[in-house]
Amino acid sequence: MSINIEQLNNDVTGKSPQEIIEAVLTDDSKAFVTTNFSPYETVILHMLTQVKPDIPVVWIDSGLNKSETYQFAETAIRELKLNVTVYSPTVTAARLHSVFDGIPTIDDPRHDEFTKQFKLEPFERAMNSQTDKVWFTAVRREQTTVRADMNYVDNGPFGLTKIAPLLDWTQAQMDAYIEKYNLPNETNYFDPTKAEGSRECGLHTLKVEASKAA
Repeated sequence: MSINIEQLNNDVTGKSPQEIIEAVLTDDSKAFVTTNFSPYETVILHMLTQVKPDIPVVWIDSGLNKSETYQFAETAIRELKLNVTVYSPTVTAARLHSVFDGIPTIDDPRHDEFTKQFKLEPFERAMNSQTDKVWFTAVRREQTTVRADMNYVDNGPFGLTKIAPLLDWTQAQMDAYIEKYNLPNETNYFDPTKAEGSRECGLHTLKVEASKAA
């Protein structure tokens, strides 16, 4: 069933994340969610698995995460019984250190190529492999200026419909949900492709038009 994006966005405006999830999955149950197992990711994963326990979870793993992130991921996968598929870069960490002399800083001209190889390429590969075209994401308005202007339901790259049920939630609400359901979480997370918490790495700024050729 195809989704009328404008109508559904209007319908879910002002609804709770749980109501948005239920509305979308009622309209089209063929959906998946992406995760990087950064802080608070278990909120959307828990919400979605309450409605669709076997929803496909796509993990874009750069291979450069801290050990705490990998431990958190394993705990979340086990406790929430997640249906996970992992997508990693085709470039190894050893090659990264040989070619880039380690992880380039954001003011290094090589940083764009680093981001492309370790974040955008596996993301594109993951998106193109999905037969389900409804994509749930945990982005929130307060995270970046780009996300502040997003819609709950919108056209995404690679022919996807992007759903952001947590868009209006604050960190305090995320904390309260984690505590209410006793969900695993960790905050010692660092994404070298973003480098700064308020900076976009490129996943949510990909051009919808450019993706049609993929």
